[in-house]
Amino acid sequence: MSNENLKKIESIFKKHQDTIQKLTSLIPQINEVASLIKKTVHSGGKVLIFGNGGSASDSQHIAAEIVGRFVKERKGLPAIALTTDTSIITAVANDYGYEHIFSRQIEALCLKNDVVIGISTSGNSKNVIKGLEKANTLGATTIGLTGGDGGLIKKISTHAIVVDSNETARIQEAHILIGHTLCELIDEGQ
Repeated sequence: MSNENLKKIESIFKKHQDTIQKLTSLIPQINEVASLIKKTVHSGGKVLIFGNGGSASDSQHIAAEIVGRFVKERKGLPAIALTTDTSIITAVANDYGYEHIFSRQIEALCLKNDVVIGISTSGNSKNVIKGLEKANTLGATTIGLTGGDGGLIKKISTHAIVVDSNETARIQEAHILIGHTLCELIDEGQ
């Protein structure tokens, strides 16, 4: 391996470490969101999660940890990733437009006592915004998981957790750490 590659790897790791270190300022927000999710799932509500691309994968990953288990054995908790049903996604995209793929599912599945998490590294994904807006009109608690300046999602979410980075890869790495942290806190007291 060339020295250039080694330097590149070191640079990537350093940027990752710097981004993760900045998350310490978000600890109070993450704690508050974890408490809200825990209260929601223990009072009969559910968690609905969505995003595009890597954020879609993160949505599915987090939902799986909530439904299955994270670390400790416990009963399954209610969470749904709205990124998995290709028939719904393609039908809604075809009939209403791609920007409605999440809002239509929120309209169908979301209740007032649910928590809705929209993930977008830029904070400006139109379909994520529309999903969060629909959840707001239904009275659900909305959480935006974003990066950069938070985009529009920061303004419309009940709670916004904004990763201090403009690099998509670093934001996604931080999002999964935040997701794992939420899952571990949700597991507590089970």
